[in-house]
Amino acid sequence: MALLQISEPGMSTAPHQHRLAVGIDLGTTNSLVATVRSGDVETLPDNSGQHLLPSIVHYSKEGDVLVGVEAQQFQKTDPNNTLSSVKRLMGRGTEDVSRLSGQLPFEFSDTESAVPKVKIDAGEVTAIEASAEILKALKSRAIASLGDELTGAVITVPAYFDEAQRQATRDAAKLADIKVFRLLNEPTAAAVAYGLDQNVEGVIAVYDLGGGTFDISVLRLSKGVFEVLSTGGDSALGGDDFDHVIAEWLLEQSGNTKSTDAVLLKTALIESRRIKEALTDQESVEVEFAGWFSQFSRDEFESLVGGLIKKTLLATRRALRDAEVEKSDITDVVMVGGSTRMPIVRQKVGEFFETEPMVDLDPDRVVAIGAAIQADILAGNKPDGDMLLLDVIPLSLGLEMMGGLVEKVITRNTTIPITRAQEFTTYKDGQTAMSIHVLQGERETVEANRSLGKFTLRGIPPMTAGVARIKVTFQVDADGLLNVSAEEESTGTKSTIEIKPSYGLTDSEIEGMIRDSMDNAREDMLARSLREQQVEADHVMEALDSAIKKDGEALLTTDERQILLEARADLYSSRVGADADTIKASMKRMEKAAEFYVERRMNSSIKDAMTGHSVDEFSK
Repeated sequence: MALLQISEPGMSTAPHQHRLAVGIDLGTTNSLVATVRSGDVETLPDNSGQHLLPSIVHYSKEGDVLVGVEAQQFQKTDPNNTLSSVKRLMGRGTEDVSRLSGQLPFEFSDTESAVPKVKIDAGEVTAIEASAEILKALKSRAIASLGDELTGAVITVPAYFDEAQRQATRDAAKLADIKVFRLLNEPTAAAVAYGLDQNVEGVIAVYDLGGGTFDISVLRLSKGVFEVLSTGGDSALGGDDFDHVIAEWLLEQSGNTKSTDAVLLKTALIESRRIKEALTDQESVEVEFAGWFSQFSRDEFESLVGGLIKKTLLATRRALRDAEVEKSDITDVVMVGGSTRMPIVRQKVGEFFETEPMVDLDPDRVVAIGAAIQADILAGNKPDGDMLLLDVIPLSLGLEMMGGLVEKVITRNTTIPITRAQEFTTYKDGQTAMSIHVLQGERETVEANRSLGKFTLRGIPPMTAGVARIKVTFQVDADGLLNVSAEEESTGTKSTIEIKPSYGLTDSEIEGMIRDSMDNAREDMLARSLREQQVEADHVMEALDSAIKKDGEALLTTDERQILLEARADLYSSRVGADADTIKASMKRMEKAAEFYVERRMNSSIKDAMTGHSVDEFSK
């Protein structure tokens, strides 16, 4: 008689077939790793029982690398070789460094590289390499806790991370030798955790205020389908900024405002974090800094940080508007991130939504829990528990058209993964190649948007302008990474590009682009109309030039030719310095002037076609 292995629903029938998959919350201040074990989700501790891993990396002069608590102790004694908050540099370019330099106590190398490099005694290091060390530590913790090799991981990222920032996260995982099942938006991961635990259906807001980033997402949850309706936030706003506000107050009160002592500045930040955390449970706290003593109350703290909280609520209001929902439509508000422990944050969010926010799950762990649940599914451990996660892209994707216009192929807040194709054609007779310029943004003209990449489709058969059919396909995967391909349909000639920009947009830049598109909507509409009329005018003039060159001598008298050329000159003059309506009127005048010529050309073509044939042949 055969023996059957009995297992829990959704679990592998053989224990050794259960694949070790983890969810990783790669945070700015702290990171976690979680997994599903025996049907339960749990975050994994280190040897001392600590679940949170401080996102800090220390590089010793001897070349040793320490991560987490071991690295944290060097923040005061060796700050130049101890890196924290490196997530803020992920996917950023060297040009972004100057804007962030006041918030990050790093010294950057002068380099031609597009990726900023931090100076340390042992050389140089990038944010990707530092993040890889954090991921290695989490991977080692998972293997030590579970005693098996890691099959893969779901790593969370802020919802507003663009392609470059997501790619940088993938690169860090690759350096850590971790297979990434997918990147998952942090708010979506939180929704997974709450959706499974409490079976929520409806529209919810996920307010995620972590150590270095703020995200707000509006999601619709229904029968296991998680759809992000809109996202917003700021990748340079989080608990660190609250610490900086208190640190500035400490430096000012103690008379050290102009100090450049790295150890003193780092000490101010560490003391500020202690004060902030103490005021979560206390009404006041004793402060000792640089020989200065005082009492600091919760009311004073809330007064200092009120502006930062207001910024998060402004972003929240924009996200609701983008999702086309009212505050009254929100059924629940989920609080995520350690910074949401602050009573003033919970109070202001509750007042904004006019409902008590949900804080049932540990806000530090909820993201890792959701990622672990998704990782378990993607590893194949729960074939019957598949869950559909639908995220969105934050900005529209499109192509450059004639006249410097942008044709949007995928509009912002479109659900991903998505594949969308559009047909284009050639502009000139005999054109054998086409340049494909991929853009990101909400404006109508190329110069007002961000260039993502260019490539060229060659091998187009020489045809009359407008005859060729070029199919351009945009494919955005579940991680928000973009591939663009172009194919000439008659020959199958194809070219493709994978968009991997060397630096990313900040959330404030993304918000600015969206805001600019709204503020300049009328100007953009007028500019687009003008460019379209200019392109059409060019077509009309080129068609006239080609026609005159081909049969002008045979069909036109000298005076008739002069009339047409004067009409063309009038159109050219209008095209250069006029508005769209003037150009349109000038084209109509030219078309009116050329009516007799068009008629003669048509009659001539019919005559040529019928030469040598009888009328009876065409009537058959």
